[in-house]
Amino acid sequence: MGGLIESTDQTMFLDPAIRNWVLFPITVIMVLVGVFRHQLTILMTGQPAKPDIKEIRQGKALMRGHTLAQNNPYIPTAAFIERKKYLCQAYEDGTYLKDKTSKEKSPTDLMADPKNMEAMMDGMKKQMMGIIPQTLIMGWIQFFFSGFILIKLPFPLGLRFKQMLQSGIMTPNMDVRWVSSISWYFINLFGLRGVFALLLGGENSADGTRDMTAMSTMGAMGQQPGQPQDFNKQFLGMKDNLSIIYHEWDLENIEQRVLVKYGKQARIFKSTRK
Repeated sequence: MGGLIESTDQTMFLDPAIRNWVLFPITVIMVLVGVFRHQLTILMTGQPAKPDIKEIRQGKALMRGHTLAQNNPYIPTAAFIERKKYLCQAYEDGTYLKDKTSKEKSPTDLMADPKNMEAMMDGMKKQMMGIIPQTLIMGWIQFFFSGFILIKLPFPLGLRFKQMLQSGIMTPNMDVRWVSSISWYFINLFGLRGVFALLLGGENSADGTRDMTAMSTMGAMGQQPGQPQDFNKQFLGMKDNLSIIYHEWDLENIEQRVLVKYGKQARIFKSTRK
């Protein structure tokens, strides 16, 4: 029923040594490696420098444009036009740029800035500190515990979870609830974020999934870790996006529409809304 596997005829018993010498050690080692990685990252990169107020203003100004573009139907047309006009002019003039002379600089000049070079090196260090430990742990598990079944989940699951939970096990008839060693590694990789946040705080360097997300995002944007952002180019792109928005206020004639909806007034007004 519902894609669930009934496994009443399957009886398997796991050696308690697997729990003591495989299941628990994988979890404990991943926790210790995460804590060690966090401390080593702090030693290698040092405490993060306090951001400059002008750098914060650059990011907030770009975010303001995104917010206006996404939520423009919720403000009147006149208010949207005034905000769009002001932001487009500010983006074109470079009002929010930290260094207004950067409008004439090429991307090569931005990368040659010592501060940007240092930021790129810190990003590469953090990336390596994320890749190397996870690669070593995965290789250790695949070499010593390949094909191991470690635990059985106490609740039923659908067939779609079989490939995720039984990676490395070529047994099509096994109950989905059994978890292989490499799948247990991935469960811990994504499930230990709360533990690291409790031990090391919310802004920690032990969470491997955060680096994976950041790397995928930078790859989609064509950026390398720590690569300086060309805010002038982003501002001009946001200016073009705001310029082509067709605005229509969602609350136009809202009083009449509410009365018509609840049968309190006949439809006597014209609306462009469908």
